[in-house]
Amino acid sequence: MRIVMIGPFGMYPRSTMRVRALPMAKALAVRGHQVVILLPPWQNREDEGSKWEDEGVTVSNIELPLLVPGFFHLLTAARLARQALSYRPDVIHLFKPKAYSGLAHRLLTLSPRRSSIRLVVDTDDWEGAGGWNEIGEYSSIERKVFAWQERWGLTHADRVTVASRSLEGLVWSLGVKPEQVHYVPNGTWNPPPVQQPGSAAQPIILLYTRFFEFPVSRVIQLLRLVRDNVSDARLLVVGKGFFGEENQLLNLAQEAGLADAVEYAGWVEADALPDHFGKASVAIYPFDDTLVNRTKCAVKLLDLLTAGVPVVAEAVGQNREMIHHGETGLLVEPDNVEEFAAAVISLLNDRGLAEQLGQSAAADVRSRFSWNRLVDDVELAYKGQTG
Repeated sequence: MRIVMIGPFGMYPRSTMRVRALPMAKALAVRGHQVVILLPPWQNREDEGSKWEDEGVTVSNIELPLLVPGFFHLLTAARLARQALSYRPDVIHLFKPKAYSGLAHRLLTLSPRRSSIRLVVDTDDWEGAGGWNEIGEYSSIERKVFAWQERWGLTHADRVTVASRSLEGLVWSLGVKPEQVHYVPNGTWNPPPVQQPGSAAQPIILLYTRFFEFPVSRVIQLLRLVRDNVSDARLLVVGKGFFGEENQLLNLAQEAGLADAVEYAGWVEADALPDHFGKASVAIYPFDDTLVNRTKCAVKLLDLLTAGVPVVAEAVGQNREMIHHGETGLLVEPDNVEEFAAAVISLLNDRGLAEQLGQSAAADVRSRFSWNRLVDDVELAYKGQTG
């Protein structure tokens, strides 16, 4: 089968194409499919016009048009659609029903070759009201366009792949038939070796995050409560916020007299993550009960579980799919900092339980969330079949 995947942006700095589309494509290539990923690298123009092979997958960055007001967006989408058709695909898989992939979808429906190509739309976030429209720094016009694109794209696809159960329900609510919607969560591809729980003299609590999913004040409250019981516990923060939230966290730690108990590592490249994961006695995954959080499938949580780091997470959305409470991690009610702290303390005081949960989590997610298995459902979507 010839498959073209179209992204709304390049491989960097945003992650959807890198952590979702690319490993999915690699797993499909292993099964003998010919897969091309087409990208409009408007955020990383140094990749413009470049092409490479990655484990059997062709990654191609289109040449962007001149930045002509009013025409750039349409011309970019037209180039994506035209190049996609040049590969004579059986399937075109459009990642995110918005922006350039959404525009390309609209243009592809007008192609004379439309009837011979299966158009599949992938959604890994809710974009409209209550979703990324509330978080992204978009103009009012952009918010309206993205909300319209999302509704139109999801309801005018031959099949839809969704990254979470909440997204599955939302797509059904738009009138899309259940048999047209395929649940395909984020997965693992060639995961690194499982880490052993941190053996440092001091207990280390790891926060691996992009920050937007929760108020940073709750992390400081949590750390204070944990240190009331485990006085030498320290917080290791790995990640960087979209809006400078890490600075707010460090300022709040200073105000609370906890600055010496917080280490900020900043943004860490993937190949350096095992070193930081290996320091952790336990990881925390705070997660507000919002529509954005309920609909996402958190790759960072998946990374932690895959690495065998014992995790305490708030029981919101897909987190409840990834963690079996008491077996592969601990789940706590959202916005209950006392319960959260008690769960963290229990693992810091019981290293045997922490190790057991981490090892069980690694085995579980490497089985249930392996892309080698998840592409079964992707292939069903491509063939127009139901599971």
